Parts: sequence; C-alpha cells; structure tokens
Amino acid sequence: MRRFLRRFLTAALSTALAAPAVGVAPAGATAPPDPVIFVHGRNAGPGVWGGMRDRFTGAGYPADRLFAWSYDTSRSTNEVLAGRFSAYVAEVLERTGAARVDVVAHSLGSLPSRWYLAFGGGAEKVAHWVSLAGPNHGTGVAYLCVLWDQGCKDMTPNSYVLTRLNSGDETPGPTRYATWWSPCDEQITPASSTELSGAANTRTAGCLKHDDLLGDEGVAQQVRAFLTGPST
Repeated sequence: MRRFLRRFLTAALSTALAAPAVGVAPAGATAPPDPVIFVHGRNAGPGVWGGMRDRFTGAGYPADRLFAWSYDTSRSTNEVLAGRFSAYVAEVLERTGAARVDVVAHSLGSLPSRWYLAFGGGAEKVAHWVSLAGPNHGTGVAYLCVLWDQGCKDMTPNSYVLTRLNSGDETPGPTRYATWWSPCDEQITPASSTELSGAANTRTAGCLKHDDLLGDEGVAQQVRAFLTGPST
C-alpha cells in the first residue's frame, strides 16, 4: 500500500510540474494584436469596412480583434461625436482586456477620432491612428451641404474643428499617425488635405476614387503593415 501511494504521489507531482501555470502564456506564444476600431465616413455605416475586414482576417488577423464604430455623421465632432467615440474605445478595451487600440478612419471619421486623441485623452489609449482620405485640412466639397449638416460644417476649410485640430502639433502624443490619399479623390479637395505634419503620409499607387481606398488590396496591405509595426 505504501509503495502504491508513493508511486501515485510521484506521478501527481510530475503532472503538476509539467502543466503550464494558469494565466501564463506558453514560452514563445505571440500576444494578440491591439484591437482595431474602424470609423466610417459621412452618410455611411460599419458595413463599408467589409472588404478591408475580410483582407485583414484573410491575412491572419483575429476576427474578434476587429470592431467598427457606428455614429450619426450629421452631429458635431467636438460637442458630441468625440465623447461618444471615447466611450466606445473604453468599451472595446474592457471587452478585450487590451491596454490600447488601433484606429482606422475613413473621410469624416478622421475628425472625431482625431479630436479624441488631441483633446479627449485618447493619445494614451491609441497606439496607431490611420486616416484614409480624411479632410484633415478641409475640403471645398463640404460647402455644398453646410446649410443642414454639422458634419459638413466641420469639414470646411478653417472650420472651428479644423482650426483647433491643426493649431500646434497636428500629431500629438505617443500615438503613431499615418495617412493615405489619392490624387483622384473627388470628395477631398485638394486631395493632399489628408496629409498631416508628423505623420507617415502615403500617396496611393493607383488612381483611386474616394471610396476606393476602403477596399483596395494595396492600401489594406500597407495599413495592416503599419498597424503591426513598432509602436511607442
């Protein structure tokens, strides 16, 4: 009986020592990437990101790390949307347990997410920020809808929102910034308005229209490479 108990205890101890500790990643395990929050542009919705999300997951990005924020594009960037975006970021961080997120914004979506980084404490919670065809210095096309749409007012050159965002450091905090713009963009005029001082600014290789940047394979690959690159 003693011999049996000795063998049993020895085997149990060996099994316990061989088992990985709970909550400790095995040696060589790769941590999941920061969650990505996609932010659509004016008069759009989260569905516009279907193509890019498919390209991300097809390249091995975990589907449960990809999110898309939905919002009313006619509301004020600074008074309404930036605060709601801040709450959404907090929700994603709580859900995933991550310390920071990455943000990929298209067109108007660049403004509330930039305001959050600049004035809402977001620079400490966003590792990478991407603007695809964003009206970061305004677009003349926005004058066509300023009479009934606050989002359009925010996009006009020298608007209150853009004046504040572009006063001083255009890329504040430890966040890494990048922009992509196309010379054939018919919605952002001038197209180079998207560029920001201090960001990695990329002119697209092809002649892409405004919405083409959402699903272009080359742009998706470059954005993915930027997000998975070094962060501060």
